[in-house]
Order: sequence, then C-alpha cells, then structure tokens
Amino acid sequence: MKRSHKFVIGAGLLVASIGYLMVAGLQTSSTYYFTLAEFLPRQHELAGQGVRVAGRVTAGSLRKQTSAKGTDMQFAIGDFAGENRVPVEGTVPVSYNGVVPDMFGEGRDVIIEGKLVDGTLHAQTIMTSCPSKYEPKPGEKGRPVEQQQAQR
Repeated sequence: MKRSHKFVIGAGLLVASIGYLMVAGLQTSSTYYFTLAEFLPRQHELAGQGVRVAGRVTAGSLRKQTSAKGTDMQFAIGDFAGENRVPVEGTVPVSYNGVVPDMFGEGRDVIIEGKLVDGTLHAQTIMTSCPSKYEPKPGEKGRPVEQQQAQR
C-alpha cells in the first residue's frame, strides 16, 4: 500500500473519531428542561422518566431536616411570574436529600433534575440561578460608593 493511502486512511479515522466524540459529548451535556407550563400538562406521560423542570420555589412550602446523610427537603415549585406572562396555576411537590446549594431559598429560580414518582418530583440535583442584577432590599436606597467605603 502506498504511503499516501495510509495517510488518507489515518486522517479519515482521526476525523471520524473526533466527530464521534463531539456528537457524544453534545448529547450528554445538552439536556432540555421543561418550564412548569410545559411540564404540568405532560406530567402523567413523563412519570418515571428522568426530567429537568424549571420553576420558582413557592413561598411557605420549604421544609428542611438535617441528618448525617445530608439535608432532607420538601418544597414546591411554581411558575415564573415574569412580565407580560400569564402565570400558570399549579405547583409540583419536590423531595430532595443531599447538599443544598448556597443560593437556594424560597422565591428562588431553580432547575430540578430528577424523576416524577406518584406526583412528587424526586430530585437528584438542584441548580439555582443567580440574580441577574443587584437590587437593594425593600426600603433601602443605594448609597454612593464614598459612603460605603467610609463605613469600613
């Protein structure tokens, strides 16, 4: 076999290998998540399957209990009530045991990854989103930088 044929075959195998790794990597890392508006009507057909659901932790629904295995939590997620959107009625109860993300709390936007069993989403992973901009607490006005540095 000529040297040029070996080079072409080797280059073809290399390109095919790199292409396979790229496709396999994209399939495992790009998982779609459902908004609550998409998830609620389809929850019966998605029962028992691994899903990701985005929502907001409903105020007053969080129950925590710390143990040696982690933190047991039960809470509910509701729909995002953003501008120009009609909120979706209904919530999904969530059960989780593990390490709680630092930014987790009531009223926070989360993406829950887990399985829906008997109407409850049993979470394996909880991802929180950070606020996109700083907003002062209600009743607190932003202070000039000079005043903030003077207090230190």
